[in-house]
Amino acid sequence: MHFDTLALRATHQPDPITGAVVPAIHLSTTFARNEANELPANYMYARPNNPTREALEKALALLEGGVAGLAFSSGQAATMTLFQALRPGDHVLLSADAYHGTPALLEQVFHPWGLTYTRVNMSDLDAVQSSLHENTRVVWCETPSNPMLTITDLLTVSQLAHEAGAICVCDNTWATPVLQRPLDFNCDVVMHSTTKYLSGHSDVLGGALVFRHDNEFTQRVRLLQGLSGAVPSPFDCWLVSRGIKTLGVRVRAQSVTAQAIAEFLDGHPAVEKVHYPGLSSHPDRAIIHQQMNGPGAMLSVQVKGGADEAIRFIGKLNLFTRATSLGGVESLIEHRVSVEGANSSTPSNLLRISVGLEHSEDLISDLAQALV
Repeated sequence: MHFDTLALRATHQPDPITGAVVPAIHLSTTFARNEANELPANYMYARPNNPTREALEKALALLEGGVAGLAFSSGQAATMTLFQALRPGDHVLLSADAYHGTPALLEQVFHPWGLTYTRVNMSDLDAVQSSLHENTRVVWCETPSNPMLTITDLLTVSQLAHEAGAICVCDNTWATPVLQRPLDFNCDVVMHSTTKYLSGHSDVLGGALVFRHDNEFTQRVRLLQGLSGAVPSPFDCWLVSRGIKTLGVRVRAQSVTAQAIAEFLDGHPAVEKVHYPGLSSHPDRAIIHQQMNGPGAMLSVQVKGGADEAIRFIGKLNLFTRATSLGGVESLIEHRVSVEGANSSTPSNLLRISVGLEHSEDLISDLAQALV
């Protein structure tokens, strides 16, 4: 099936009793046993399992082509639970250009616990191979990366990880399964912040892991999901499932507008550099065509003049909301270093743009007047 059909079928489950087309939200935290003290539907308590969450997890696995999906209360909760499944003394190889919360977790939480990690430019395959250790257990990719939109060759990096006895995990939040399915390129786990494109309306916090194999590691992560309690509420799960229904049409429409914006900015005299996979100048065009179905709706722009000029520019915008997050129907822009803090390696003049569903001509007009 085409993706849009798959997304609808994965989340379309009419109630067998009432015939309701929209699935019910099961808010109950506990489930009754029958006269023989048996659980009729294998649900006992909402922390380890809930019908609404289970429906979302099955949909997530289907969309990414995996065998098991797990939903969490945030993307950070999903990431943290995966790292918790490792052992003290294990090593993680992490993309140098990754969402700043991921290395923050490793440095502030797991490094004192005994987990070691190395950050490496994942587009440099020789550097990836030389950075793999005997105790490397996870190679963590993020492609396109946040916020520089660098591209990782998933097929090659996953092969290098497997040869070293490690699993390959890909943060697929920016691309979504509409544009990229890392499990098709031999990655073992996909991570999502479902807060972003999967829910798509900036009104729910969530995360997910999807596994290529239902093996011992998958079972350990599932155990930790239930024991730690970092699970989403039934209503949050329902909201994400609702968002998935329109995921394909949203992402494709946003990507078309993002392409137009990137091309406009790329030729503007006030702009130093545009980072966007859809530009012909992107250094990884061959890999993009190999593993992506489109360039996506995220881009970053470096304006001339440094941080002060970048902040002055976004202060003049009318249609872009100055806010942190991405993937919603409204266009957002942020000065990334202001969010990441003093230890950020992001250029001080870089602005991250999440393109929404406004008309492209209106957004470009707004950018044009602010760049004057």
